[in-house]
Amino acid sequence: MATNAHVWPINSGATRLPPNWSGWPGQKQFALILTHDVETARGQMKCRALMNLEMELGFRSSFNFVPERYRVSPELRALLTHYGFEVGVHGLKHDGKLYKSEKIFKQRAIYINRYLKAWNAVGFRSPAMHHNLQWLHQLNIDYDASTFDTDPFEPQPDGVKTIFPFSVMQISPQHWYVELPYTLPQDSTLFIFMQEHSINIWKEKLAWIAEHGGMALVITHPDYMNFSGTKFKVDEYPAQYYAEFLQYIHYYYQDQYWQVLPKELSRFWLNSYSLKQKTEIAQAM
Repeated sequence: MATNAHVWPINSGATRLPPNWSGWPGQKQFALILTHDVETARGQMKCRALMNLEMELGFRSSFNFVPERYRVSPELRALLTHYGFEVGVHGLKHDGKLYKSEKIFKQRAIYINRYLKAWNAVGFRSPAMHHNLQWLHQLNIDYDASTFDTDPFEPQPDGVKTIFPFSVMQISPQHWYVELPYTLPQDSTLFIFMQEHSINIWKEKLAWIAEHGGMALVITHPDYMNFSGTKFKVDEYPAQYYAEFLQYIHYYYQDQYWQVLPKELSRFWLNSYSLKQKTEIAQAM
């Protein structure tokens, strides 16, 4: 951790405001987005417990499922959307091959788009945070969430160096989507890889994001959460850590944050900022 102290968990160069920035809706200090990647069938079995935990504290989030790694429950997807949560697509097979070549990506994009349509989903996240922002234009999405402001521990550690969303444009044929980088360390990094036993790093980074008016976006995995408090597996951590973090946000930052689903934030961004860019491009042509 000391080796990367200059860029993790905070990269001080990631605070530049977006062009024409006018702030978050309701004059909130920062945006808060909760997302979950459900990597395995084991993780899917814990989704209801995670959903209930968030509802009890007044939060909503997105759950990203892997279509062809395990049987994704239609009943669970319906339950999540019924209670105001969002469902997204997390790769196709989670086998590390999605970006092996553009040919493979194009082939898999056909199937990913089918799942997006069938699930009425508008968001995507790549497994292992692999990404090629131009290839992603082949997906019928409003937003992608496969990048991060800074994370030297990822397989593809090229941080986008911003704690704000940004638009990704393809000129011909014209297509836009919003990129939502995660800005808080993943739970797997903190509690599995680093074996942290507190949420202090989350608190530290959140305070910095709030100070600079950015977007606090976190990825957690129900796969690694232990809700029972007993018989911990080697790749599990207490779900209470996540509950404690939500409680901390709720009480310490009350009325200061805009808690929103990824699809809602992307809609806000497309309407407020991408539209401005489209107009400027059209006027320049």
